[in-house]
Amino acid sequence: MSDFLQISDKYYLIFGVANRKSVAYHITKRLVENGAHCVLVVLNDSIRQKVASIFPEIAAENRIFCCDVEKENDLVRLREEIDRALPQVEFDGLVHSIAFANYSEGLKPFHETKVHDFLQATHISCFSLAEIANAFRDKLSRTASVVTISISTTRMASESYGYMGPIKAALDSTLVFLAKSFSEFSEIRFNAVAPGLLKTSASAGIPGYVDSYLYAEKVIPRHRAVQTEEAADTAVFLLSPRSSGINAQKIIVDAGMEINYFDRSLM
Repeated sequence: MSDFLQISDKYYLIFGVANRKSVAYHITKRLVENGAHCVLVVLNDSIRQKVASIFPEIAAENRIFCCDVEKENDLVRLREEIDRALPQVEFDGLVHSIAFANYSEGLKPFHETKVHDFLQATHISCFSLAEIANAFRDKLSRTASVVTISISTTRMASESYGYMGPIKAALDSTLVFLAKSFSEFSEIRFNAVAPGLLKTSASAGIPGYVDSYLYAEKVIPRHRAVQTEEAADTAVFLLSPRSSGINAQKIIVDAGMEINYFDRSLM
C-alpha cells in the first residue's frame, strides 16, 4: 500500500495523551497505524502508567516521558531526558494537546473570573505552546509541522465553555505569531485543528457541557456529533508533508454546525 501521507518512519512528539478518549490518543493511534514513531509526553507518572498500558509498544521502547508545563524548568529537564534517550532523533512533527481550566467552583459570568484561574489556564492551555516550541526548536526538522488543538469558534460566547473561549482565541493568535517568528530560521509550520464539541474526559468535567453537546448534535446537519477520530485525522494530515502549503491556519472540524443554527426543526 502506498504511503500517501508520507509519514512512515518519521518521528512525532506528542503532548497530552491522557486516555483513550483524548484527541492526542487518537492522533497517536493513527500515526502508529501509518508507520510513524511516536514519543509521548504526559503530565505525571500516574498517567504515564495508564498510557503505557494503552501503547505498550511505545512504553517498551521507553518513549513515554513526564512534564508539567506549570513547573519551572520542567521543560528543560524534559528536553535533556529526550536528548539522552533519543540523541539522533529529529522530530518531523509536534502535537500540543494540553488544556486546563479550574471549574471547581462551577461556571460563573465571565466578569467574575478570578485572575489566578485565568492566568493559570492561559499558561497551560496557550502559552505552553510557545514554551514547548522554543524548547524543542532545534530538535525539530527544518520542515516540521506543529499542530495544536483549538475550538471551532471563539466568537460565540458559550456560557458552558466559560473563560476558556478567550484563551483559545489567544491560542489561535499565538500560533500565527509562532509561524512568523520561526520562519526566520526554518520552514516549520504551525496550525490548529478546531473541532466542534467532542465527547472527551476533559470536556465531561465542564459544567453544562453535556447539554451543549446534545444541542450541537441537533444543529449539525447530519444530526451526529463530531467524532474525536475526525479531529485526529485532520491533525494527522496537518502533521504530514501533504499539508506543506498550510501554515498559520485554523482548520475547523465541526461537521457543518456553524451553517445550521437557524434550522427550521430547531426554530
